[in-house]
Amino acid sequence: MDVLRQLRGFYRERLHYLILSIVCLAAATAVGLITPNLLRKLIDDVIVPMKFNDVPLLALTVLAVVCVKASLQFAHGFFGGRVGNYLAYRLRNACYEKLQFLSFRYYDTAKTGDLMSRLTGDLEAIRLFIGFGFAQLLNVFFMVVFGSIMMFSLNWKLTLVTLVTMPLLAAVAFKFESRIHPAFQEMRLALSALTTAVQENVTGVRTVKSFAREPHEVEKFSGRNERYKNNQIFAAGLWSKFFPIMEFLACACVAILLGVGGTLVINHGMTLGELVAFFSLIWYIIAPVWGLGFHINNYTQSKASGERVLEVLNQWIDVRDQPDAVEVAATEVEGNIEFDHVTFAYGNKLPAVTDINFEAKAGSVIGFLGGTGSGKSTIIQLLMRAYDVNEGSIRLDGTDIRELGVRSLRSQIATVFQETFLFSSSIRNNIAYGLKDVTMEEVIRAAKLAQAHDFIMELPEGYETIVGERGMGLSGGQKQRVAIARALLKNPRILILDDATSAVDMETEHEIQAGFQEVMRGRTTLIIAHRISSLRHADEIIVLNEGKIAQRGTHEQLIQVPGPYRDVYRIQYADYLVKAAGGEVQ
Repeated sequence: MDVLRQLRGFYRERLHYLILSIVCLAAATAVGLITPNLLRKLIDDVIVPMKFNDVPLLALTVLAVVCVKASLQFAHGFFGGRVGNYLAYRLRNACYEKLQFLSFRYYDTAKTGDLMSRLTGDLEAIRLFIGFGFAQLLNVFFMVVFGSIMMFSLNWKLTLVTLVTMPLLAAVAFKFESRIHPAFQEMRLALSALTTAVQENVTGVRTVKSFAREPHEVEKFSGRNERYKNNQIFAAGLWSKFFPIMEFLACACVAILLGVGGTLVINHGMTLGELVAFFSLIWYIIAPVWGLGFHINNYTQSKASGERVLEVLNQWIDVRDQPDAVEVAATEVEGNIEFDHVTFAYGNKLPAVTDINFEAKAGSVIGFLGGTGSGKSTIIQLLMRAYDVNEGSIRLDGTDIRELGVRSLRSQIATVFQETFLFSSSIRNNIAYGLKDVTMEEVIRAAKLAQAHDFIMELPEGYETIVGERGMGLSGGQKQRVAIARALLKNPRILILDDATSAVDMETEHEIQAGFQEVMRGRTTLIIAHRISSLRHADEIIVLNEGKIAQRGTHEQLIQVPGPYRDVYRIQYADYLVKAAGGEVQ
């Protein structure tokens, strides 16, 4: 029950609904005990003495009991449904909110399908148990206690003899719970893996088809499906052993009751009506104990689901605001950036960047060049506080960015990533993402600067055209230009271009660069690029190699000295250099 206690804060405000649900179910159980007594009265006081005039009164009494019990069952369902849905609503919001603020480090290893499974199937299992399963589990106790009291009031000796197998029933039920819980945990993990396989396949369907890997994907999915099936079969095997044992023990109770009770009736130790009432009451006890495995099953599923949901809610947020974090407005930010002996490593790996030192004055343009894994994107992520540095510091206008509010810092930065993400919405909404009260004129101006306006106007509904999931329906270059327009519309103090023109042709890149000249003015701009044409106008170019600064200087300075920058320059401008040298590369 520790998991349910940890979740209590999410339904505490509706705890009275849970209590009312339990009370109504307990009352319905108590009212249900009237029926065996009416049956005893019918046999002993009406049928045996043949006083049939009392039959209408007994029939009306039974009808009244049924109506009262039905009303109480309705109230139980009503209040239980309220508390269950309220819990699911708050849990769903809490999980989604937590996912928004979890650090990049968490998403480095998180799987989309697994998270979707937690926010859907696991939450549903918790909702059903808190809303109904918990009250039903307690009702097992109520039925056993109320039924036992009634049976003791009729014949305590027969009660003791009849209930001799009850401890065995309970022991088997608890033994079953100890084995089924790990099975359901494994089943949830297998289902998450299955969901992840489907999600990844649907997202990457173009890659799958382009490589003709459909059979491989089918085989991979079949393997995970096989794992899930085996877990289901294992759980079914546990159930197949549990039910026959429970049925044998339950039937043993009934056999003892009929044998001993029948003997008592023959010897006038009890009346026939009492035996019939006893027979009804024994099932009143056996049924909940017999169904204890089902309720334990529900509890086990909700427990496993609760653990998975709490794993998200209790996840540590690596990057968070300090208690005295400073909030800054755009008007207060000049844009001076300073990296002071910065070293950072992802987890226990080797440092991604080591002893990085540079300063970007307000309004300056700094370019970064380097091969894959050289640390270019890491520098950008550290500036955005996607991660906190291991050593050294990063300062904005002289203040360590760890002393600034995370949202406040990021609101001053606009980033165009190499991998463009667009939402399933209109192009206008994608450009104006995250901004309020943006006019259409401002959206169009940003699109024109990003060289996106012309192709947008050629679409069927212009700026109101709905793009597919992850921008499906647009080419890579079109998506990237929309992302650039989105960054420009934000009007940031710091602009980051992470290989922002990699998906466009050289001509479009030149046009976009021309548009950038206007928006870069007065802003600090950091450019990551593989094309020297994107960097040659930077105030300083930093060349990275294996996480360290290998060279730095202006374009004119770097091409004059041997090193990786001149090597890249010669490769990219080989044809031009050959012509300039009269057929020989300089």
